[in-house]
Amino acid sequence: MTNPVLQSRPWYREPWPWFLISLPASAVVAGLVTVWIAATSADGLVVGDYYKAGLAINQTLARDDAARALALTATVKNENGVLALALGGRMPTYPGQLTLTLAHPTRQGMDQTLTLDHIGGGRYRAALPLLPAGKWQVQLADQHATWRLGGVLHTPLDGAVTLAASGPIVHQPKGD
Repeated sequence: MTNPVLQSRPWYREPWPWFLISLPASAVVAGLVTVWIAATSADGLVVGDYYKAGLAINQTLARDDAARALALTATVKNENGVLALALGGRMPTYPGQLTLTLAHPTRQGMDQTLTLDHIGGGRYRAALPLLPAGKWQVQLADQHATWRLGGVLHTPLDGAVTLAASGPIVHQPKGD
């Protein structure tokens, strides 16, 4: 009679070979998942024609210079679901409408463009869309895109955000 302890089992009934096989197998599965994610996800950050995008930088810088020459600043705040904007500076006349672009830093499909209507005295209003919480790049321009102001806005918007031509962004807490 043979001792059951000394009796050898086939290799596929032992745990160690399966453990050793699982390591490279899990790497293969992870590689296949990575390839699937890369193939099915759109990369919104890559510009198709980077040369033309680079040439447009000079036009953008000229718009910043025009805003600086007019000493333009804008303050944006949420007033009960309405985006209120106060435009200040040396404007001979205020434009009838302004365009405010809210760009999500990583998700191009979430970008929003709002048209703000002039309600008098350098003040503008627009309905504030429901925006997911987070950080948004903001750009304000007139109808003819002769100047622009920029800044960073954090949602939910609970205070005032000041937009400038190109300088520090000032965040004023609610109540100031």
